[in-house]
Amino acid sequence: MKCTNCGADIPEGMLICPDCRAEVQIVPDYNPLEDVLTREVRGSVEDATRPIRPEDVRRYRERLGREAGNATRVLSQGELEDIRTGRSRRSGSQTEVWKQGSGVSRTRAISGVYPENREIRGRRVTSEERSETGRIRTNTSNLRRDAEERRRQQMLKKKRALKRRRRAVLIVLFLFLLILGIGGFAIYQNSYAGVVNKGYRALQLGEYSSAEQTFQRAIRKDPKKADAYIGMAEMYIQQKTKDKAEDVFLKAIDSQPANIALYQAAIDFYIKTKQTEKISSLLEGCGENVLAAVSDYVSDMPTFSLDEGTYPEVQEVALSGEGTIYYTTDDTEPTKSSTKYEEPILLNEGTTTIRAVAYNKKGVPSLIAARTYVVEIPIEDAPAVTPSTGQYMVPTQITIQVPEGYKAYYTMDGTTPSAGSNLYTEPIDMPEGTTIFSAVLISDGGKMTQVTKRNYLLEY
Repeated sequence: MKCTNCGADIPEGMLICPDCRAEVQIVPDYNPLEDVLTREVRGSVEDATRPIRPEDVRRYRERLGREAGNATRVLSQGELEDIRTGRSRRSGSQTEVWKQGSGVSRTRAISGVYPENREIRGRRVTSEERSETGRIRTNTSNLRRDAEERRRQQMLKKKRALKRRRRAVLIVLFLFLLILGIGGFAIYQNSYAGVVNKGYRALQLGEYSSAEQTFQRAIRKDPKKADAYIGMAEMYIQQKTKDKAEDVFLKAIDSQPANIALYQAAIDFYIKTKQTEKISSLLEGCGENVLAAVSDYVSDMPTFSLDEGTYPEVQEVALSGEGTIYYTTDDTEPTKSSTKYEEPILLNEGTTTIRAVAYNKKGVPSLIAARTYVVEIPIEDAPAVTPSTGQYMVPTQITIQVPEGYKAYYTMDGTTPSAGSNLYTEPIDMPEGTTIFSAVLISDGGKMTQVTKRNYLLEY
């Protein structure tokens, strides 16, 4: 910006020329009289055809009793005409009009500004002129405050309107959410999950009839899901009728043999009611998809190393399988209380039935595997006894040939020998006189051979 008095450049923000010390006053950016002043200044500039001297302006002001001082004032059109009539010459006054921003007019008026106690054409500025300047500034300040107050009131109105709009939006949103929630609740209550939960609530209150009807309604809605079946089974468990609870799952599985969820629910039921021995029966004959899904509960039966049948000699049977194996040979069902398999089982002469079960890592027993074996050792012929029947003149001993696996028994009075008769251990001295000697062989399995008889007469 340039000084209107000396033409020197005035730095931004300074109100006094650094060369001539002349004071410069700029009308503020925001002034409620801005448009009026702009129109007046424009009219003054456009209609001015003759220069106006400062002396003429001063005399005009003195005549009207107005004091200018250091204040900046834009003359009206009538004042300009009066000054021109007095053939005054324009001096020391300049008006700059410009536009900035988006079409908003701003006016900078610079005219007749002199520092305090400076002479104008040989006359000092009086206190009255300074007082007039102060009054003008005060009026301008009041107008500015009024404009600020009006703007503040407008802002308050806008804020209140915005608050009302926000409140209305929140109310509408709340009502929308409320309606949505009520509709969602109604939909949920009629959904599968809602019906199942309603059945459980009735079950907690002990209203078994209502619970049963509600669970059946859920099953009709979606028979493939297991939740309603579980609720039905729980209802029967509380009534201490586990058989009916088991039937709930078995009937559902019969109609849906590939439904994995139902198998899992039935397994959980057996574990909860401590009937794990029924799990393997449940999974018997299931499809591969089901077995793969519940593989942790699958327990395979033990296998036997010897096919069942009849054998002519003593045999050994080995058992194998995953988990821990227990077995019995007394025709009872094997459990964890039975004999634990650790080594092959010896089969003696006779009939033996082996029953075995395997428990997996989860303690689920397999189906029971059973094999029956018969060991029949061929019966020896009647025992060989020496010497043969006859009359003897010298002392003689009687011997019996005893094959392996047998024991020999004898009598010397003609009776039939048995396991309670004399046990043959070594050669027997033939008694003097007539003797009827009878011998028999009995196997370790208790089988008896034919009896061999000899008649002896010993005379010295």
